[in-house]
Amino acid sequence: MPKVFLLTAAILSLSFNAANAACGKVTIADMNWPSATLIAHIDKIILKNGYGCDAELVTGDTMPTGTSMIEKGEPDIAPELWTNSFAVALKKGIEERRLRIAGKSLSDGGEEGFWVPKYMVDKKPELANITGIKKHAKLFKHPEDPNKSGFIGCPAGWNCQISSGHLFTALKLADAGFELIDPGSAAGLDGSIAKAYERKQAWFGYYWAPTAILGKYQMVKVDFQSGVDELHFKSCITQAECETPKPTMYPPSPVHTVTVENFAKRAPEAFSYLTRRAFSNSHMNQLLVWIEENQADGETAATYFLKNHEGIWKTWVPADVAKKIKTAL
Repeated sequence: MPKVFLLTAAILSLSFNAANAACGKVTIADMNWPSATLIAHIDKIILKNGYGCDAELVTGDTMPTGTSMIEKGEPDIAPELWTNSFAVALKKGIEERRLRIAGKSLSDGGEEGFWVPKYMVDKKPELANITGIKKHAKLFKHPEDPNKSGFIGCPAGWNCQISSGHLFTALKLADAGFELIDPGSAAGLDGSIAKAYERKQAWFGYYWAPTAILGKYQMVKVDFQSGVDELHFKSCITQAECETPKPTMYPPSPVHTVTVENFAKRAPEAFSYLTRRAFSNSHMNQLLVWIEENQADGETAATYFLKNHEGIWKTWVPADVAKKIKTAL
């Protein structure tokens, strides 16, 4: 019996080591917004400690990361890819067997739009639609020029800068006196909302969910009174070249975890984890509020999640993998 036991243990050990070797070095895109950073760090801890991968984070963003995955085969994983803005290239990458969708990182999908504070709509209900916004444009004072109205757009370099810019044009906001303002960074965008809310001032701009900001401050998404033209959104609004943008609401945004095909093939166990790893918007909002209140970085937030939300992440991995992860925390 001891010999049989030792032989079985040896076989299991060899199998585990082979799986680890197959996983090898794994690069994970660390996008520059809080939910994506959180998920990237969670993936790093789980893949490293649960699956023996040599996991490493690399700086990423939607378009540069997606393009690099298609053209160069790296990074291996994009944990939170908002695929509306990358739909055409993603479809091609999958058809050419360069990319594979693992699953939904945000199970409810993402939500984008132009928003105003709820307290403004409570006073003037017509501000809930774009006609009312343009009618009362003078309420939204430009921070540097009181003679103009200000629309806070998406930070430069983010893919949403393209879509929000085209929609700014399509909605003829400049004709109503608005000027498109670059907030400079995510912190600048968040700060502009927080400042307006604390002072009960007017604010009009782009934002998305799930986020700590929309979990913390009550905002109303402005109705463009256009409905959703998903085809035009994907073929024009999200493209750098869009000569004749037309108004359309943002379609619900599928938010996926995407990997390169090579990773999915060489590390099927690790890939299987990614197919199950998902967050609801309500849960992600709670985590993002915790991150903001505690000024936590990605690693700290990931460790907090893994230590305090076992009931969620243990459903993503087999019991033996969960035990290794818990031991490493």
